[in-house]
Amino acid sequence: MSSTLEAIGRKPLPPALVTRGGTQRSVATALADVADGAAVWRLWGRMGWNDILQRYRRSLLGPFWLTASMAVMVVSLGVIYAELFKTPIDDFLPFLCVGLLVWNLMASFMTEGGAIFTTSESYIKQIRLPYSVYVYRSAWSKLIIFAHNFVIYFGVVIYFQIWPGAVGLLAIPALTVIILNGALATVYIGILSARFRDIPQLIGSVVQIIFFITPIMWKPSLLSHRSYIADFNPFYHLVEVIRGPLLGSIPSATNYLVVLLITALNLALAALVFTRFRSRIAYWI
Repeated sequence: MSSTLEAIGRKPLPPALVTRGGTQRSVATALADVADGAAVWRLWGRMGWNDILQRYRRSLLGPFWLTASMAVMVVSLGVIYAELFKTPIDDFLPFLCVGLLVWNLMASFMTEGGAIFTTSESYIKQIRLPYSVYVYRSAWSKLIIFAHNFVIYFGVVIYFQIWPGAVGLLAIPALTVIILNGALATVYIGILSARFRDIPQLIGSVVQIIFFITPIMWKPSLLSHRSYIADFNPFYHLVEVIRGPLLGSIPSATNYLVVLLITALNLALAALVFTRFRSRIAYWI
């Protein structure tokens, strides 16, 4: 009897049970990582702030150099493209300003997300921290830069006497969703880029193309009967849920529906990649 029990004890578990248990442990570990990272918000908040300080150390204007260059770009492109498209400048320049602000925020997540783990190699290999800390750190620093650049928006609305009213408050939850999507994209872009180092270069090239086919420097109304080019562009809807309220208009139900679908897809992809490959990040960087 005892020999039979010992034989049963030595018998390996069915593969289905092993896989199920391993998957459950991976999911639990990933969720714990996200929660533990959020709990140390003082740490990644300080790290994100230090990233900006180090980048502009000993410069006169600091991060406001980005604001100055963005302001020059908005004014120069606004004047030129308003003339090219025969559009009143008081209508086109605010449209361009908000579009560029939101686009730069989204593009920074995509172009810089590939280096989120590789540039933190010294931390990852020497200090035991949740991997989500580096995601929070990246998102926080990008939000700070966006806040610096947002000063340009106030200058534009004051100059052109635009008042979005209560509708402008819709931009706050929309910005939260954009940050969430950016952080989720950073997760799988960062992990995959740690394994395949060509991905950041590929994303950089793709982002440039997407910029020109997204209504940032041109209005969707210029497409006339080919408006489907904008409608099928997910980045247009991501920009519009913030740009519309800040310019005094409510985004369409289609804009919100597409953004919700994008968020769901990003969440599923980030969860899949983070759960599956989280344990390999330290070996890939």
